[in-house]
Amino acid sequence: MDRTGEYLDELRRKAKESEPLRQQLLDTRKAADPLKEFCRISTQAGCPVAPMELILYGEEAYAAMRRSTNGGGENSPLLEGEDDYYELFLAGLS
Repeated sequence: MDRTGEYLDELRRKAKESEPLRQQLLDTRKAADPLKEFCRISTQAGCPVAPMELILYGEEAYAAMRRSTNGGGENSPLLEGEDDYYELFLAGLS
């Protein structure tokens, strides 16, 4: 697992242990720039993730899931969240 994945796992753990942090992360959906706000909060929590790192991590995770479901061909099932790891992360906190 790369550094971004480690930071996101740590952030998820911290958010599950801290209701204020969890709520801050969920509230980023209301921000003018949700990804930037999410990354600012994650950095403050000791889990530095840049917006582009989060986007690339989501794309890589989604590509891996597609490859593992029916070989990733055109008949592969549509996976919820696709490559939007930000929304997938927040869904896990809801």
